Amino acid sequence: MRIGIPKEIKPLEGRVALVPQAAADLVHAGHQVSIQSGAGEASGFSDEDYAGAGIQVLPGAADVYGQAQLILKVKEPVGKELELLRPDHLLFSFLHLAALPELTQKLCAIGLTAIAFETVEDQRRLPILAPMSNIAGRIAIQAGTHFLHRPSGGKGLMLGGLPGTQRGKVVIIGAGNAGGNAAHLAAGMGAEVVVFDRQPGKLDAMMAMGSNITALYPYRDALDEQVSQADLLIGAVLIPGAKAPKIVSREQVCSMQPGSVIVDIAVDQGGCIETTRPTTYDDPVYRECDVSHFCVTNIPGAVPRTASLALSASLLPYCQRLAGGNWREDDVLNAAVNVENGAVVHPALH
Repeated sequence: MRIGIPKEIKPLEGRVALVPQAAADLVHAGHQVSIQSGAGEASGFSDEDYAGAGIQVLPGAADVYGQAQLILKVKEPVGKELELLRPDHLLFSFLHLAALPELTQKLCAIGLTAIAFETVEDQRRLPILAPMSNIAGRIAIQAGTHFLHRPSGGKGLMLGGLPGTQRGKVVIIGAGNAGGNAAHLAAGMGAEVVVFDRQPGKLDAMMAMGSNITALYPYRDALDEQVSQADLLIGAVLIPGAKAPKIVSREQVCSMQPGSVIVDIAVDQGGCIETTRPTTYDDPVYRECDVSHFCVTNIPGAVPRTASLALSASLLPYCQRLAGGNWREDDVLNAAVNVENGAVVHPALH
């Protein structure tokens, strides 16, 4: 199969779909892999690294799209990328179509087949999304800590506290990969951490993680109390492929103290906090109810080296199955198709 890897064009998105070693495995299997010049630079991989691994380096995006059958991207296509897609293309990338109805319509109009990384579900796991969720959860705490600093508009609080001071409180909505990693890092910093989830098993796992972590069922009264006390509120709710439910209301956000911080990791799927709206790393934060909101839609893009290596390791097995020619007989990949032949086919998008 002819496989193309274009350079990402979303603001400050430095990830690349496959690192040279991963792309080389596809070449060794007999596939033709091409990559746009410069696509790996922000992740620390030069054109020479790819060429040395047997990957064809092409000068522009049009060259990559023009000769490829399978398009491997990190983020959903935007802007001029949509003009380069054809009906015969198989697109494999993060898509988050539940929160992007206009993009859904455009992909349907093109008539291609699009499979989303985030809807690849294998043995009740989300293997391609998981490593990016892990990274996003950790960055959420790092970003939240930064924007709690007074020069960044925050209340001037150190999350872990010091002798003679109170610890900061981190409230996390959702105890999956993103929420769990956020809880782990926040607890390690010494913060008081409260995690909400509906699944007893996940609550057990959170409690076992540290003595400064409290795990609670999201009763409305409990949410009201904990959100109002939060110095840093993390949204990490996920329903695979579907739009995120609004768990935290505007009224609850406005009950938070001035200078508090919200990071909504679920923004890719529309966000689980009512005051959430998408931002980019060009302008990552806005204030609503005197609370700073960090709602960047490509949070792992801040650490492209780490993220690209982690993504490639989880992505390559599914690329190999797609390129093998019989992927239509693969139940996992078939179930992950979002749009095909001009129609929305994934049940979570209906």
